Amino acid sequence: MDTFAVRTEGLTKIYKDFWRRKSVSALTNLNVTIERGEIFGLLGPNGSGKTTTVKLLLGLLFPTSGKASVLGRPASDLMVKSKIGFLPEESYLYKFLNAEEILDFYARLFHIPREERRRRIDKLIGDVGLQPHRKRPLSQYSKGMQRRIGLAQAIINDPELVILDEPTSGLDPMGSCEIKELILRFKEQGKTVLLSSHLLADVQTICDRIAILNKGVLQVMGNVRDLLSKRDVIEFLVKSLPEDAIREVESFIKRNDGEVLSVKHPVSTLEELFVKVIQDSK
Repeated sequence: MDTFAVRTEGLTKIYKDFWRRKSVSALTNLNVTIERGEIFGLLGPNGSGKTTTVKLLLGLLFPTSGKASVLGRPASDLMVKSKIGFLPEESYLYKFLNAEEILDFYARLFHIPREERRRRIDKLIGDVGLQPHRKRPLSQYSKGMQRRIGLAQAIINDPELVILDEPTSGLDPMGSCEIKELILRFKEQGKTVLLSSHLLADVQTICDRIAILNKGVLQVMGNVRDLLSKRDVIEFLVKSLPEDAIREVESFIKRNDGEVLSVKHPVSTLEELFVKVIQDSK
């Protein structure tokens, strides 16, 4: 059994024109491994090959060369599809059904028994924060609410691998935090998450490892903390230190051929401030 949830070896995709001539090299010799139970971020500008990579892993496209395996099977193997959950960048759901009905519809496609369907639907609607809106037709949902129900639909089959394309798109900061907490819960449950997003702050917060693509070529892959760490800079976080002691520390550093780059109070993020204000107001 493959110890990796996803493995690509020399994965290449070349799109051709009507005359079968090479048109665009969307992906070139991609070698990536995603371990089981980790949250993996796939990053890159528009046209970098992220969507092509996802479609190849889902078996929606066939590679020009190379191969991809998902959960120990070839990506084209139909047997593995029931173990994958997928949230596309744009969810296309039946607008005249409500949250309960749309989830029941997709649960039936997986032949989930009736009582189990009801249990999962109730839990998922609560998890994505749509309990007050479960009877409203999807045509009345905002974009953020559509992302929430799309995420619930993506995991109705309790998948081992969850592939999410821009999961927090259209959500307000509170909704975005709730979805990120839910993704972290997936990891606690032993699921593997492949996250494709333009919101780098989200990726930095929740991903274990990342890969950055550009023009179809893998530029870098590794642990988020290791990639962001500045090895030649040391940071001390000190509380309640008087001014004269601060100056003494600065003098000590300079005497030992160190350079004081800055002495300042740490700054929180706008997202942390927003969430704190909203939570405190409750």
